[in-house]
Amino acid sequence: MNSDVLRWLQAQLGPDTTTADLTSRYERLGSARAVALEVLHERIATLVAEPLKVTVNGVATVDNSANVAALERQVSQLGEIAAPDDPPGADHSLLTTVQLRSRPRR
Repeated sequence: MNSDVLRWLQAQLGPDTTTADLTSRYERLGSARAVALEVLHERIATLVAEPLKVTVNGVATVDNSANVAALERQVSQLGEIAAPDDPPGADHSLLTTVQLRSRPRR
C-alpha cells in the first residue's frame, strides 16, 4: 500500500485507525474502497449491537442513532468519490436498467 492510499484511508476513516490494521486489511482485500467499507460496516455493527438510546430519567440521555446515520451516509458517499487505487475511468456508482411493460387490460 502506498502513501497516497494510506492518506486517503485515514482521511475517510480518521487518524485513530492504525496503519498496521489498514495495511493488513489492504493486503487481504486488495483495494482501498473495500478496506474503508469494511471498517465503516464494523463501526456500524458495533453501534447497533448495543442499545442506540439509553435514558436515565433526570440524569442523562445517550443517543447513538445519529452516529449510525452518519456512518451510513459515509458508506453511501464512498461510491461517489474516487480512491487513489481505482483503475482509470472506473465508475463506482450503481446503475441499473429496468424494463417497464404495460399490464394487459381486462
